[in-house]
Amino acid sequence: MTSHTRHLLLIAALIVLCPCGIAQSGSPAAYTPSLDLSSIDHAVDPCKDFYRYACGGWQKNNPIPPDQVSWDVTDKMYEANLRFLRGLLEEAARARKRDEVTREIGDFYAACMDEPTIHRRGVAAIQPELKAINEVQNRRDLAPLVAHLQLEFSSNPIIFGVGSRTDFDDSTRKIAGINQGGLGLPDRDYYVSDSTEARTVRERYLQHVQKVFLLLGLPAGSAKANAASVMRIEAALAAASLTPVERRDPYKTRNKMTIGALSRLAPNFDWPAYFRALNAPQFDTLNVGAPSFFKEFSVLLETESIGDWKAYLRFHVADSFSPYLSQPLVQENFDFYRKYLRGAKQMQPRWKRCVAYTDTNLGEALGQVYVEQVFPPTLRAKTLDMVRRIEDAMEQRLHELDWMSPETKTQALAKLKALRNKIGYPDHWRDYSSVNIMPTDFFADIRNAVVFEGHRDLNKIGKAVDRDEWTMTPPTINGGYSPQNNEIMFPAGVLQPPLYDANMDDAPNYGDTGSNIGHELTHGFDDLGRQFDASGNLRDWWRKDDATKFKERTQCLEDQYSQYIAVDDVHVNGELTLGENIADLGGSILAYIAWKSAAKDKPSRSIDGYTPEQRFFIGFGQWTCANDRPEELRVRAASDPHAPAQYRINGVVVNMPEFENAFKCKHGSAMAPVKRCRVW
Repeated sequence: MTSHTRHLLLIAALIVLCPCGIAQSGSPAAYTPSLDLSSIDHAVDPCKDFYRYACGGWQKNNPIPPDQVSWDVTDKMYEANLRFLRGLLEEAARARKRDEVTREIGDFYAACMDEPTIHRRGVAAIQPELKAINEVQNRRDLAPLVAHLQLEFSSNPIIFGVGSRTDFDDSTRKIAGINQGGLGLPDRDYYVSDSTEARTVRERYLQHVQKVFLLLGLPAGSAKANAASVMRIEAALAAASLTPVERRDPYKTRNKMTIGALSRLAPNFDWPAYFRALNAPQFDTLNVGAPSFFKEFSVLLETESIGDWKAYLRFHVADSFSPYLSQPLVQENFDFYRKYLRGAKQMQPRWKRCVAYTDTNLGEALGQVYVEQVFPPTLRAKTLDMVRRIEDAMEQRLHELDWMSPETKTQALAKLKALRNKIGYPDHWRDYSSVNIMPTDFFADIRNAVVFEGHRDLNKIGKAVDRDEWTMTPPTINGGYSPQNNEIMFPAGVLQPPLYDANMDDAPNYGDTGSNIGHELTHGFDDLGRQFDASGNLRDWWRKDDATKFKERTQCLEDQYSQYIAVDDVHVNGELTLGENIADLGGSILAYIAWKSAAKDKPSRSIDGYTPEQRFFIGFGQWTCANDRPEELRVRAASDPHAPAQYRINGVVVNMPEFENAFKCKHGSAMAPVKRCRVW
């Protein structure tokens, strides 16, 4: 699933008061319109740098808070909503009369906020896991232990990831799948690159691993030796891992085989014992996302001692759960991952983290309370109207394409007609009643929530895909497209001001949220999504000459974005960001067409000195006003499929003659170049 914004679990600002049974004690955000005049920097020529023109005032007025690694429009929404949800959760925690949903979220939050109890327990909370690791005697013992740690005690992949996944060849069914993982640094390139920056990060990471072992009680010499073992194993796993660009190729990650074939590929791991220990449903075939990774994993089981593997497992159990343990481990986790790698100056207050943990682990329980307050049926209806208009714009564009054959157009139109829309929230809420949530044991609550989700996911194997299931929580500020479900998803959180503003005229709303919707729809036809058919199956439905023409057009975008500088001397990876860049451009073109259609029978007038066309583009430009720390930009450049904020705006408008006309830019100027890219 891809995102229009950069937030996987961020929560929207609330503009309304709570009408439900739990009174809110937090403060909703002050109203911010979808076109904010104070964000504009009039000293900048929009034809030279439109992003700075639309966002320069915002950037000056919104420095990065010390507990953040970046700060943008959606971060401000997230911050405001955290405060609002804090009030809801505190009220839920202390209310005497509660239904099951409010009891779950209230007790979870209360346990998270009980720092004295958490700190008193210290690393004792993970002693059962550490004891199980210490008792391993040989390679045969590893398989059931790894299954136990993956399923029961870690939400992060230990060695590799496992779960259900939609069959590439039959999108109606769920099959088992395993994939590469097991790294402590954000991306494989940190291990394999010989750059000065990468070597420095590796040295600092080694210190972090050693510090975690010291906090587990190991003497300095043992901590240093164990850290070296962890680093050596991770480096070997990284070298055998697919790159982020390779992982965007579904044909490289579609590798179905039997358990017997997997055992021949990686013979030093007891796969039958592993799957028995997972207690997964019986299956004959699974998808192996990265065969080279598992082949190397098997080699390492033979070349690395069992003691080294035990050190690796001890570290990853402690590192994965550090945020939920006592303060020394919480602090070390922050110092490396947030402060050193991403540039944060201070740790977020405990309550912010606890609100986020509640949304992550009990998101559809919290979402029920959220939706009652922020997403009335009228807003859902307005959004659906915008979606349908943008779908009509895509149909119009497909009919008008002069480079695509009628045969391929027929298939593309069929895919568009089959697209499903999920708006606001699921029709059926997830039931968390089997999750044992206690107000006095936060680590147990986290563990129980992970257990629940792990079993829920594995139990899908062999079953039909649930087309009604949501992969985002309702408060999430994000949109998504699933190529295998051929569906777009917009939670209630992303449909709030300033991203979507019911009080504003259509132009900026279509520029912002309309472009967002068009972005996700275009993902169905980007370099990745186009490889899936109307049913969501991985199938080549393109005529060969049409595919060649498509690649010629996308190469233009790849070359364009590869020229941009992400930070210092690091260029944007035009190949990694290609799908998002196609979607950014295509989405804005579709939104502009849809807006013109919606506005054709309405009077056209300037507002605040801006024409409707200018308001469309300013609304678009302001969706991602941002300030970023250089450390964060470096991390993103290595693994984030999205370009930096300024290029997601300037990189789009330079390819739209409608922008040139709206601002009367001189043809050939920076924002109105002679050469333009166009895919959809």
